[in-house]
Amino acid sequence: MAFAPPPLGDIVHDEVVPARAPWLHAVKAGQTLRIVDLEGNQAVDFLVYSAADDAERYSAQDTIAAQKNIFLREGSVLLSNEGAAMMTVTATAVAYHDTIGGACSCESNTLRYGHHTKAQHACVENFLVANARQGRGKRDMVSNVNWFMNVPVEADGALGIVDGISAPGLFVDLRAEMDVVVVVSNCPQINNPCNGFNPTPVRMIIAQ
Repeated sequence: MAFAPPPLGDIVHDEVVPARAPWLHAVKAGQTLRIVDLEGNQAVDFLVYSAADDAERYSAQDTIAAQKNIFLREGSVLLSNEGAAMMTVTATAVAYHDTIGGACSCESNTLRYGHHTKAQHACVENFLVANARQGRGKRDMVSNVNWFMNVPVEADGALGIVDGISAPGLFVDLRAEMDVVVVVSNCPQINNPCNGFNPTPVRMIIAQ
């Protein structure tokens, strides 16, 4: 479904993240983060950490178990490994978002697409670059959300990675339920259709 985005409050940060790039920013409790898919069909890999306790971070397992659904939709709540609400999807112009497709890495690219792809930049590297700014490393990586990414579950239980269901200008709004730090990889993947084989910029807006 596509509709005009709801009005935001006072904008405190507005940034275009280039194709393939990482991004990290604090979002305070009560603020809304809007992610805009500027050109359409761009996957946005996403992690979130508590700003107060670095050991508390997004938990795909707790989120999926609590909502009894592997997809994120309007009203979905991202839970931490402590079972606390971190962010809520307050509005989305895309019907659902992925929680299980994971983040591409140099290793997974090699396994899936051939050894010639090993040197290609990947989401895991973006996460590591961004997290290093706050002293986090590979052990702090957890299963991530993929906004706008289409990962259907086939009848035999296999996962598909197919064309995205987004379009230019579509968005997702997330309200912070605690002070958090958001880490994004604007996915560089060019070997499957999650970005239409052409990574493009996204816009990150924080409002209060």
